[in-house]
Amino acid sequence: MQEAIAFTPQLDASSIARWLWLIPALPILAAGIISVLKQPRRKLASNLAIGSMGISLLIAITAFAHVLSGWAHDHAVREVVNFSWLTVGTQAVELGWVLDPLSAVMLVMVTFVGLLIFIYSTGYMEHDENYTRFFCFLALFAGAMLGVVIANSILLLFMCWELVGLTSYLLIGFWYFKPSAAAAARKAFITTRVGDIFFLLGIVWLFAQTGTLLFYDHGSGAIEPLALGGLLVHHSHWGLTAAGAIGLLIFAGAAGKSGQLPLHVWLPDAMEGPTPVSALIHAATMVAAGVYLIARVYPLMAGGSIAPGTTTALTVVTWVGASTALFAALIAVAQNDIKRILAYSTVSQLGYMMAGLGVGGVAVGMFHLITHAFFKALLFMGSGSVIHGVHEEQDIRHMGGLRKYMPITFLTYVVGMLALCGVPIFFSGFWSKDAILESAHAWPLSHAPYYMLVFGAILTAFYMTRQVSYVFFGEYRGHGHAHESPRVMTTPLAVLAVFAVALGIIGTPAWPWFRAFLENHAASVEMHAFSEPAWLMLLLTSFVIVILGIGLGWWVYGNKSPRANDPDALQKAIPPVWTVLANRLYIDELYGATVIAFYYWWAKVADWIDRDIWGDMVSTVIWLTNHWARLNKFLDATMVDGAFDKGCEEIYNGGGVLARIQNGRGQVYLRLLALAVVILAAILIWSGRP
Repeated sequence: MQEAIAFTPQLDASSIARWLWLIPALPILAAGIISVLKQPRRKLASNLAIGSMGISLLIAITAFAHVLSGWAHDHAVREVVNFSWLTVGTQAVELGWVLDPLSAVMLVMVTFVGLLIFIYSTGYMEHDENYTRFFCFLALFAGAMLGVVIANSILLLFMCWELVGLTSYLLIGFWYFKPSAAAAARKAFITTRVGDIFFLLGIVWLFAQTGTLLFYDHGSGAIEPLALGGLLVHHSHWGLTAAGAIGLLIFAGAAGKSGQLPLHVWLPDAMEGPTPVSALIHAATMVAAGVYLIARVYPLMAGGSIAPGTTTALTVVTWVGASTALFAALIAVAQNDIKRILAYSTVSQLGYMMAGLGVGGVAVGMFHLITHAFFKALLFMGSGSVIHGVHEEQDIRHMGGLRKYMPITFLTYVVGMLALCGVPIFFSGFWSKDAILESAHAWPLSHAPYYMLVFGAILTAFYMTRQVSYVFFGEYRGHGHAHESPRVMTTPLAVLAVFAVALGIIGTPAWPWFRAFLENHAASVEMHAFSEPAWLMLLLTSFVIVILGIGLGWWVYGNKSPRANDPDALQKAIPPVWTVLANRLYIDELYGATVIAFYYWWAKVADWIDRDIWGDMVSTVIWLTNHWARLNKFLDATMVDGAFDKGCEEIYNGGGVLARIQNGRGQVYLRLLALAVVILAAILIWSGRP
């Protein structure tokens, strides 16, 4: 039996929690230093980036060990460090970071996988002229992502979230001289901003309702029971509580980052960036940020529900996740670019993670996130090794037979492929995907997501078998001589392959360590769980899924040697379906004909309003102003100035007369006085007075 551990808030953070900020700060500092280095300082740039990530990994492991120690001693660790960032009026805006099982696991995963990708990049980008700039962007991205992980404030998380968006834009468009890369970067940036607008609205609403932006604040945080009680009492539109409405707004932001329908369109195009970028951003970190965000705010999404997926917010998460998983798997079947296949696979697996959160809770979704980070990073880096070995070719139809020329890449790639397919029982992907399918099967609202996820799993095994068959089997159809990649690239592949297998042990039904660790309860070994009928039925289902998918894929494509320009076997069998899938179900064209066309039309309308309405109004005002100025000039110069000048002239003349009279001569004054007396006498006589 599992014993629950009572959660005790940590009022005084440990030393490791107080220094947790160093984990994101070190890569950001390295990026700042690299940014001022001269381009030839290539070795120093990569050493700074790798060194900062290595130190961050050591601190992350120390933090994980601290949380693990508390969990092992029946003491749930959640330590927060909050501080006032600025004060607006009487309101203090607080930021902070948190150390708990969720952040500890993510910190180790991001720093470890990131470090391997950094090392791999030294070989892959060796001949790139912008090598130094690449490591600057890479380190900055890693620091921003680690900031997302440790944030205890949704405002701080949003800041790092946007910095992740900026650096992903820089990395996707790193080869800016390629129009396709520049376009992909813009597409990624704009599409994710759509989700981020809703995310920001959710943040503002959450602050308005709770008065805080901290997740945890010793009982007063935004996702702690006191605040959640108020959010559940207040109702929004369409019967939603405030918690449900805010949760949906936040999920929109997560959907943008994690490539969920309908905001998935940026992720496949983002493969235009260098392959290490694909491995880091689109396998292990950035796209996982949305899943991590939902896990972090899960109390808000669950809204006090005792059963996962029964709230409106989690129901939406489940349906969107399951739809995305199936949708992307269908498209991946008909792609020929080795990285684009993996990109749609990533979209599909992110759908599994979201569905896992919806139907099974944090532990189920996060376990697949962790395992997927390793085997999908392995596959992306393996595809980079293949591209490197076949002279930058990415079309799988121009490969073939590479198992003979690239044995290490082949073996590690097959391990990643089997983990992704969920092959029982030796691969981690089986255990994490199995947990999602089990939870989906038990979901009380509908079985439809379960069947969608099962069909998606069959398609996953099929398209990965197709890819491996095209790339590694048959005869070589490329140009030039294929060769194995250098050791600096193959060693990280081997390390990731080990984890793609070994990680499954922490999530088996017999020892559900990962779930117990995240949910803060004791984990015990219960071998009898393997004999339970429900699990055996699920195991049988997984066997059928894998055998059906891989078997069908091998039957269609296995060990055949089609010419590079030959149509695909499915293309010959079902041309209309192939055309639709190859064109990605025309979603981009649909957006082009609707959303983009609308904004294009609206831009023309705005231009017309600006030129013909506002412009004419401004011109009219200018005309009136000019004519009024001329009239004013006429009035001022002719009338006002003329009258004023005439008055001044008369005063001047009068003053001249008086000046001549008042000349200081006494005899003149006497004459004037005598004249005045005569005039006065004449007046008196004239008036008849004596």
